[in-house]
Amino acid sequence: MILENYNINNISNQSRQFELFGSNTNTSTNIQNTNNLKIKRETLTEWRNKIHNHQLKISKDSQNKIFQQTILPVKKNFNEKKIDPFSLQPLSLNFWRTNQNVHNGPAMYFVIDSMVGSKIILYIGETNSANKRWKGEHDCKNYLMNYKEALAHNNLSSHQDIRFCLDVPKEVKLRRKLEQQLIYLWLPPFNKETRDRWKTTFTNN
Repeated sequence: MILENYNINNISNQSRQFELFGSNTNTSTNIQNTNNLKIKRETLTEWRNKIHNHQLKISKDSQNKIFQQTILPVKKNFNEKKIDPFSLQPLSLNFWRTNQNVHNGPAMYFVIDSMVGSKIILYIGETNSANKRWKGEHDCKNYLMNYKEALAHNNLSSHQDIRFCLDVPKEVKLRRKLEQQLIYLWLPPFNKETRDRWKTTFTNN
């Protein structure tokens, strides 16, 4: 998949749009109305399959030719292609409420959805403190709530977790560059840079 016509500096103003996938429900103004988010099972399954197919190509392509064709230049001071999000240790999304130990230093983190026979990356972020960033307020949590409600409405099973990669640059500027490269490599649907790419319908802003 090539991002030839994708402009990261021109994120669509459709973020406050009526919900996609043919739904006429606008959840952009009131997160409490997520029970009105009606997405057909076939549409939701197709949406997940498209994301999985793209990310599977990345996993299989050790040379990452797809990345070479994106609009972001390859940086020489770190190698985003060496990070395999799916091989990282999965933690509960509420890991801070458990006894699971999380490194408190800089990290990249990945929110992953596991389905029967497949996994997809929903969100990629960076943090200076791995044990605190996900604990507080986070837009992605709202998207996950909408997403899980849509899955439950269609009797689709899945399990979301969060995974941290600690082998990242300590300097915030370099870490954010790495974050952007990972986003445009994997195209996770809940990052603002790629929502229009997948017509993500679970956002509320």
